[in-house]
Amino acid sequence: MSDTLQPHLDLARRHARSGMTVTPIPRLEIGVGQATSGTSPCLYRSMICFILQGSKEVTIHDNLLRYGAGQYLISALDLPLSGQIYDAGHGRPYVAVSLVLDPAQLAQMASTMPPVRDPDAPGSGIAINPLTPQLRDTLLRLLALLDTPGDIPVLAPIAERELLYRLLQGPQGRLLRHIARPEGALGRIRRAVEWIREHHNTRLRIKDLCDVSGMSRASLHRHFVALTGLSPIQYQKQIRLQEARTLLLAGNHNAADVAFAVGYESASQFSREYLRQFGAPPVRDLQRLRQSITGIRRPQPQGDDGVSA
Repeated sequence: MSDTLQPHLDLARRHARSGMTVTPIPRLEIGVGQATSGTSPCLYRSMICFILQGSKEVTIHDNLLRYGAGQYLISALDLPLSGQIYDAGHGRPYVAVSLVLDPAQLAQMASTMPPVRDPDAPGSGIAINPLTPQLRDTLLRLLALLDTPGDIPVLAPIAERELLYRLLQGPQGRLLRHIARPEGALGRIRRAVEWIREHHNTRLRIKDLCDVSGMSRASLHRHFVALTGLSPIQYQKQIRLQEARTLLLAGNHNAADVAFAVGYESASQFSREYLRQFGAPPVRDLQRLRQSITGIRRPQPQGDDGVSA
């Protein structure tokens, strides 16, 4: 790890424990993984993730993307991915800081900057780049507010705006501007994704997605697969299984009840697909999760390492 990230790491470790910690700064979370993990499905929200120590590998479009300390990842929309933590252990855990993106705030920021004519939608909904000195400095000021929580309501929005400004000026400015445009292809697919997530337990009708996104069937399918690596039906299945895992982990339902709650008509089909997705049937998977996850602040889809970013 570069010494330039040591102050960030000190702050993050001081204010987070193993797993995912929701900080007092709105939409800012800190993930800590104590050991190298196996590959596990996880849900990446629309966010920016800065890695301070260790590295992580995610799979999208059958492509492996690895990013580590001194790099950041932008996820343009909620993406069900497979992830694996590396280089964690021996007292040097994986540590990452994630900021969930607010499209309205991005749009407001972009409107104050000189207009840029961007090509059509980006080819993928995920991108990785190195942290610049300006981004490092701004991120440090944002994290430092955790030491003075009384300053957060006034100063956190200022630091976040500067962070977004630096990112909009950087190599992924195009991707961020597309997130801010509700009528672009990415904005339309974001609406389709949001609809699927809200209606994950009902039968998926492509016509409903076309209506909510304002796209033809062919355009919807092409852009959806390009940005998520999945067809709409495959995406819904991933969301259902992630939601089922969350409900089971909460401990209030048995597997059969959860299967029907997330939209499955057959408990046996649910068990088969759960096994294929998570590598173990529900009961054994939960035993494994409860042994490996500590310090969960709130139920959420995540991998074996307890870190979703």
